[in-house]
Amino acid sequence: MNETALIAAGTRTITIERDAVDALANRIDADFAKACNLILNCSGRVVVTGMGKSGHIGNKIAATLASTGTPSFFVHPGEASHGDLGMITRDDVVIAISNSGSSAEIVALLPMLKRMQLPVISMTGKAESPLAQVADVNLDISIEQEACPLDLAPTTSTTVTLVMGDALAVALLEAKGFTARDFAFSHPGGALGRKLLLRIEDVMHNGHEVPSVREQTPLTQALVEMTEKGLGMTTIVDHQENLIGVFTDGDLRRSVDQKIDINGVSIGEVMSRNPKTVNKSMLAAEALGLMQSKKITALVVEDDHQAVGIIHMHDLLRAGVV
Repeated sequence: MNETALIAAGTRTITIERDAVDALANRIDADFAKACNLILNCSGRVVVTGMGKSGHIGNKIAATLASTGTPSFFVHPGEASHGDLGMITRDDVVIAISNSGSSAEIVALLPMLKRMQLPVISMTGKAESPLAQVADVNLDISIEQEACPLDLAPTTSTTVTLVMGDALAVALLEAKGFTARDFAFSHPGGALGRKLLLRIEDVMHNGHEVPSVREQTPLTQALVEMTEKGLGMTTIVDHQENLIGVFTDGDLRRSVDQKIDINGVSIGEVMSRNPKTVNKSMLAAEALGLMQSKKITALVVEDDHQAVGIIHMHDLLRAGVV
């Protein structure tokens, strides 16, 4: 095939699948709402099953449901007949996927599922199929043609099934009032999880890592403290350990620009008083926003007027908040 033919094949595939998805929108109806309510009223989990390519799509649907507030898992229909049926309880709801509605492995499970009195939601392309007839509600995923030119390989049908699964997941998400914070709890390792869950106290420097000097400390000695702690700044505290100021690398550059004799002044003469501080329970992402708005690289973590920690931009980078 030449370049033109290859491009035409790809374009034709996208057009066929797009049209099928467009047609699917007209089938989001009372049956769809009934399927949603069966799941919302379920005290157990959603068990998704499907054979072949439908199984691959079912796996993804189960994962999407689980990550958006609807406990769900996938069971292979072949394995279910050999012990995995024990994973399913009487409190669960089953979503059975089969484009033909007559996959032998799925049909073989139906008597047992009905004996357990489990609600069954079918996704089929044939409303008169054995699966659709037994199910409590059928979601119509029928298509006019596969994108495969032989009309054999599951292409359009799997795309439509996946979209129907996404429609279910999103409708349930909205019905449950699922929030970005809820999403973060199920994705603690992802970027969103880090932004919505990680707090300053989880990544800050504390204890002996916090640079600290007295107001009367010579600037040269304070610079030694800054160098040893490696945070580009130091806190200045009074005799009761209360925070009274900070001195940063930026303050040092400004002192040099102003021709201040750094060998003859105390840190108290050049420090910045009333520094911007944060609370250790603040989200790390909020600290990042504050640093960006103030154009600074470190913040003092204050608790009851005392410096209990330092949060540095590098800490946020390492934690993946940036």
